[in-house]
Amino acid sequence: MKENKLKKTIAEGKAGFGVISPTLDPIICEYIGLLGMDFYMLDAEHGAITASDVTNMVRACELRNTTPLARIRSVDAKLILQYMDAGIMGVMMPSINNADDVKRLVEAIKYPPIGNRGLGPVRAADYMQGPMSQQEYVAFSNAQTLVLPQIESMECVKNLPELCTIDGVDGFVIGPRDLAMSMGYYDGPAHDEVKKVLTDIFATINASDKWFGTVAGNADQAKALIDQGASMVMNSVQGLIKVAGNGFLQGRG
Repeated sequence: MKENKLKKTIAEGKAGFGVISPTLDPIICEYIGLLGMDFYMLDAEHGAITASDVTNMVRACELRNTTPLARIRSVDAKLILQYMDAGIMGVMMPSINNADDVKRLVEAIKYPPIGNRGLGPVRAADYMQGPMSQQEYVAFSNAQTLVLPQIESMECVKNLPELCTIDGVDGFVIGPRDLAMSMGYYDGPAHDEVKKVLTDIFATINASDKWFGTVAGNADQAKALIDQGASMVMNSVQGLIKVAGNGFLQGRG
């Protein structure tokens, strides 16, 4: 278990930048790390990433000092355990709607006494061959890992004040596209009603001891979100390729 670069950055009052990607290739993780990104989010909800793919992707992130995170398809404690044991340092969980969902997520990610994660002589623990005792490792891991419920539905928004009081949660990541669809806007989040809900979400989280992250398509959007209190901003690998590729192809005239 390494120090969590993203968590340290946010604790220092700065925003962490990174990407989310459904790809399986560790080389992409290295590319992103070499750019200087703070984190790389494996998208194992929409991507065909399995637990057996994770270890080498995590190794590539560690090599380039980029925090490896994952979005996993559901609050399945045994599945989450496999990702964490491979070295994933935080989980962004979709389909979160209520306090029970969040508490089960905390229990899956954290070791006792905070959660119920099982302990084994696995990679995250240096196979129990490292310099830490078991007690030291458990405490260090609990301090380094991130619990990030995702806000994607109006039911979650309704319950957000309660969710902000749950111990073990570090922050929330807002998915504006699915949130907009939850509100009946199937063409995207660029509606005044959606923007108002987003502003209310930001205010609720900013008033708590949690922080929030969300997506930004470009630097101007990232700066605007940080001005509203965002501690974590991300683009997608495919989005970055699209913007850079379209810009390059303009040279054809």
